[in-house]
Amino acid sequence: MSQHTPNELTEIFKRDRDLLTRLKRDDAHYVRLADQYHAVNREVHRIEAETEASSDERTEALKKQRLALLDEITAIVNAARAPG
Repeated sequence: MSQHTPNELTEIFKRDRDLLTRLKRDDAHYVRLADQYHAVNREVHRIEAETEASSDERTEALKKQRLALLDEITAIVNAARAPG
């Protein structure tokens, strides 16, 4: 497997690296979501890189799960960006 896994949060939120660090330190809910996201993202990457076998249904379910987690994480990041 390559060193770089696509769709990592640090790549998606490049301009918010400091904010992600703060969320990791201060927001347990964010940490749980980020951990789940990373696990699902890496599994999708292994399937797409053909180092792990999976049915089409399982792959699609994982991608939907990854998207739902990303939506929740994005909402947290956007709220943390907001002033006040």
